Amino acid sequence: MNTIHYGTLYGIGVGPGDPDLIPLKALKIIQRVALIFAASSTKNSHSQAVTIAAPHIPETSEVRLLPFPMTKNQIEKEACWQAHARTIIAELEKGRDVAFLTLGDSLTYATYGYVLKYVLALAPDAPVVTVPGITAYQAAAARINRPLVEGEESLLVLSGVEGGHRLRLLSETVDNVVFMKAYRNVGDITDALAEKHMLDNSVAVANCCMADEEVIEDIKTLKKRKPGYWTLILAKKNHNHEAH
Repeated sequence: MNTIHYGTLYGIGVGPGDPDLIPLKALKIIQRVALIFAASSTKNSHSQAVTIAAPHIPETSEVRLLPFPMTKNQIEKEACWQAHARTIIAELEKGRDVAFLTLGDSLTYATYGYVLKYVLALAPDAPVVTVPGITAYQAAAARINRPLVEGEESLLVLSGVEGGHRLRLLSETVDNVVFMKAYRNVGDITDALAEKHMLDNSVAVANCCMADEEVIEDIKTLKKRKPGYWTLILAKKNHNHEAH
């Protein structure tokens, strides 16, 4: 029986946008591996993660984009994740070390996480090393010099794709909220923050750490204009309101 000598899969979080915010450990791996995977949309051949890491990727490295469909069809998504996992495993079986680049942190709302579960299931003996990265909301908080949590406060991190309904369900014991991807249904997110007395203590940051970065102090203005895809909101409960 032949034993497979797998290469290692490295999951790399490249941070929010500034190439200087890529972790040193991740940087060393990017400069060493010969094959780099990253996600793109089926509608184009662009990877923001590759753009961020580009200054550190050697010219001799192969960069291979894996297209992901922008769909809500779970069966279609699962099939895609499994197919990409098999593509990666095929390289690992050749003994090649490969990296998968993803925005922000490698396991926070990351495409890598979807593929990873299939790699672990289909090739359980293959070594996997996941390197964490700086999330966009950590970078946004640093950008505006605003603590995310203090003392015994809590922090709730939500996807804003479907609007503010999750905040309405979970807000009773939450002090601080992060809405990632707060673009498509930002109007409902704004309404939910107002209902939960968080609107006055909310700030939006678009394209954090990128050349076109924008800080929006009054997020009510986002109801009148469509925010960009890379928009997040940091919000804090107004406890003074509760006291009255």
